[in-house]
Amino acid sequence: MTTGIIGAGISGLTLAYELQQRGQAYQLWEASPQPGGYIRSVRDGDYLRELGPNSLLGDEALLNWLDGLDLTQDIVFANAVSKARYIFRNGAYRELPGTPPALLFGGFFSLKTKWAVFRELSNKTTSPPGETLGQFFRRRFSPEIVEYALGPFVAGIYAGDPERLLVSETFPILLQYEREFGSVLKGLIKNQGKTGRRQSFSFRNGMQMLPDALAAKLTNAHFSCPVDQIERTQTGWNVHTATGSHLVDNLVLAVPTDAAARLLASHAPAFTDALGQIDYPPMVAVHTAYKRADVAHPLNGFGGLNPAVEGRFAAGHIWSSSIFPDRCPADDVLFTTFVGGQQNAINARLPEAQIRTRVHEELVDSFGIRADQPIWQQSFNWPKAIPQYDQNLAAVKRLVSSLEADHLFICANWYGGVSLSDCIGKAKALGNRL
Repeated sequence: MTTGIIGAGISGLTLAYELQQRGQAYQLWEASPQPGGYIRSVRDGDYLRELGPNSLLGDEALLNWLDGLDLTQDIVFANAVSKARYIFRNGAYRELPGTPPALLFGGFFSLKTKWAVFRELSNKTTSPPGETLGQFFRRRFSPEIVEYALGPFVAGIYAGDPERLLVSETFPILLQYEREFGSVLKGLIKNQGKTGRRQSFSFRNGMQMLPDALAAKLTNAHFSCPVDQIERTQTGWNVHTATGSHLVDNLVLAVPTDAAARLLASHAPAFTDALGQIDYPPMVAVHTAYKRADVAHPLNGFGGLNPAVEGRFAAGHIWSSSIFPDRCPADDVLFTTFVGGQQNAINARLPEAQIRTRVHEELVDSFGIRADQPIWQQSFNWPKAIPQYDQNLAAVKRLVSSLEADHLFICANWYGGVSLSDCIGKAKALGNRL
């Protein structure tokens, strides 16, 4: 049995590696000369910038898996200070409560919201079909939680809008807690400690080291080799590339929805139409550096997120040099700013020079920066950033199982989880099935 894999992002690479570890035949094709998909690290002089994911959240099992890739010596764990998360409110970044006592006795949330959190323990309402994250958290907690905790959090992970993302597709564990315990808080308390401790980390030369390590282990990966067409055969699939035609028994699509739709247009027209409805809002990553002496703010945390209700230009700013100090010279600070997403897509479509200027102005205003210009600044535009787990994606999800009868499988960030750890886990699980 031979498995064909189209796409060498983290999902396709992990699946190929898992199959190879099991001694199963596979072929992997990637149109780009470089592995990794959205994972891209760039060394620019003294600065290391991440164009896509900035870190990986993993437990002991994932760390052991990375050891098999000979990456253990290159792992760089995030500084402890990065556990603090900040939200822009009332003209400044304020630390988001990270513990129940901080939530109940701190001044971030109103007394009304604190009472709503307490009342959630006895909230007997249940989720209707198609409930969004915003609806779920307003029903169980309060509008303030949605505006100043959920909204910026969702923008940071999904570049999304809580009023469109479905709770069933993004955080189904919350629905499980509601069903089993009658309360999200009770579920969190009862399950505390059942999952392994997870740590945030990157690598010495950035996240790009992970796909590069996977690709270096593979014996049947073909880069700069786009797939032109796929055809169903009596026993499997015929994959047409520039190097010829290749017969495989199983075929896995590990590509974005537009590439999947192009390949499946003749075989699964209904699925193709549904794929065309999935939204990928644009996002621009802007990296900006200043001299540490010119920045008044201590930057003692992971970064600051901007709630949509505050009307800020950027979605948020990661304090990259606070998390991983080796990303810039010791006397500099490095910010990674994200502009755009579903709630502010129009900002990501502005001219590049204007985006950089607006980011600099917001950084100066937010962090007490005494500099007319950054000492270094770069930007990268993702016209289609992160797939949105909304009603349209839920419709696609319902059609995936029908493809598997034809030995066609999906292993991509738009199906079953968008995070890096999700994609690695899905690929490992599919490798066990094939």
